[in-house]
Amino acid sequence: MDTFTERRLRLLRQHLRTLPKQPALVRSPCDAKASHDTSKVISANEAAQLIPSNAAITVSGFVGSGHPELLVNAVRERFEQCGQPRNLHLFNVAAVGDGKGRGLGKLAVKGLVTRYTFAWSGLSPEFHRLAKEGAITAWNLPLGVMAHLLRDVAARRPGPITKIGLGTFVDPREQGGKVNSPSQADAVEVVTLGGQEYLWYKAPAKIDVALLRGTTADLDGNVAFEKESLLTDALNQAMAAHNSGGVVIVQVERLVAPGTLPARMVHIPGAIVNKIVVAPAELHRQTITMPGHDASLTGEIRAPASHIQAMQIDERRIIAYRAMLEISKSHTIVNLGIGMPEGVARMVATHGRAQIPHALPAHLTTEAGMFGGFPAGSARFGAAHNADCIVPCATMLDFYNGGGVDIACLGAAEVDQEGNVNVHSFPGRQPGCGGFIDISQAARKVIFAGTFTTGGLKVSVENGNLKIHQEGRSRKFKRRVEEKTFAASSAKGRTILYVTERAVFRLRDGKGIELTEVAPGVDLERDVLAYMPFRPLMATSIKLMDERCFLP
Repeated sequence: MDTFTERRLRLLRQHLRTLPKQPALVRSPCDAKASHDTSKVISANEAAQLIPSNAAITVSGFVGSGHPELLVNAVRERFEQCGQPRNLHLFNVAAVGDGKGRGLGKLAVKGLVTRYTFAWSGLSPEFHRLAKEGAITAWNLPLGVMAHLLRDVAARRPGPITKIGLGTFVDPREQGGKVNSPSQADAVEVVTLGGQEYLWYKAPAKIDVALLRGTTADLDGNVAFEKESLLTDALNQAMAAHNSGGVVIVQVERLVAPGTLPARMVHIPGAIVNKIVVAPAELHRQTITMPGHDASLTGEIRAPASHIQAMQIDERRIIAYRAMLEISKSHTIVNLGIGMPEGVARMVATHGRAQIPHALPAHLTTEAGMFGGFPAGSARFGAAHNADCIVPCATMLDFYNGGGVDIACLGAAEVDQEGNVNVHSFPGRQPGCGGFIDISQAARKVIFAGTFTTGGLKVSVENGNLKIHQEGRSRKFKRRVEEKTFAASSAKGRTILYVTERAVFRLRDGKGIELTEVAPGVDLERDVLAYMPFRPLMATSIKLMDERCFLP
């Protein structure tokens, strides 16, 4: 090597030594972007880096099922460490949670989510707290509307046009679904088509990110849901994000080689999946509050009916039995709501065939997409043991909105003299309407079920008579409900009943509620009318509730 070349190399080395050392290439949770690796499989931290500030995001799940917990936790952790992403607009159908901070409520942090559009958030009360503080703007819309909004984003339609919601709190002539005063934007408008009024729910312009969950993914991104208890709205959410030019990230429990999954098993095609994240078992529970896997919720096996325990005689059992007696036809398609109506499923399973001997079993359904089987309760609400068929939530709500339900049994937190019902908003708590509006406005017969008073009510049954030992602190019947989740004006000739442990009422179109039955052992004036701020209409002949409601 000549002297000139040596001198140049020496000078180059000296220059390089003066340059600042480059840090090792470590992927920090605060990196602006994740790795550009062409593989679809990434870590949860890398996935969180793909979410920009000001993004519109949607997260899969329903009550306790289908939640991508690892992904949601990673988004929260990145925000806490880096302050990013910020100002997200979260679109949620039925928020998954445990009521104690686990689940979608992880995203309820000031600055992280600033706009929230949802159907039900009863187990993620953290969002209600932020709304009450004015830290977020929020809109509560019907479950079917939320599911169809996502579908319409995918199809680039302006949003659902439907009669669902007319006369209720989502009607813009009422509250327009606005949860608090800072929520000024109009999410819904009244439109007239063919001389009839409809509500137009405005679809968002785009969905930037979809955080979803499945069971198995191949390396091409095809995702199967074989161990999920629900399909939720994951496919529509994925299509909405993909067609918006956004990012689709799916959490799964395992990976397989390309070509492993039969086409009929694939629920989300790899063509629209950008990234896959594999989660540990503790952050990929079938039901967020319960470890383990119940194969009877997925159709893998059919559980024996012996696992269904009979209800003890109390106020819940009385109400469930009386509601069950309305299910009196063969092939009746039934929807059962969350809470008090869950007991009706148990009564149908343990007593139904004996009381309706000439009828085939009723077809129980849930708005989450289950046909047949025995609806699961509590955190598993929406799923079902031994289901005949599982369809996406949006598909089931198409069926419901079109009048496919013969009988619905729903909860009733507050009832007024006109027959209006409130279940979505109370002082200190705002769970949301969920599928209540979709179901109550379209089912051919609706049973609203709930105790007459609540908060400490104590009753017993002695010799077939109802004994009231202590009244609840709060009265369910009001002169006027603060907000309407069910508008009595929508009944239009349909049968609407209000069933309690001590009395049954019927809606008379345009006239209010009429008392038709009282429980044996109950004094009408002392135990019923004294706890109502108005005097209901009285049937010509007030009957005793069926004695079977009060027998073992």
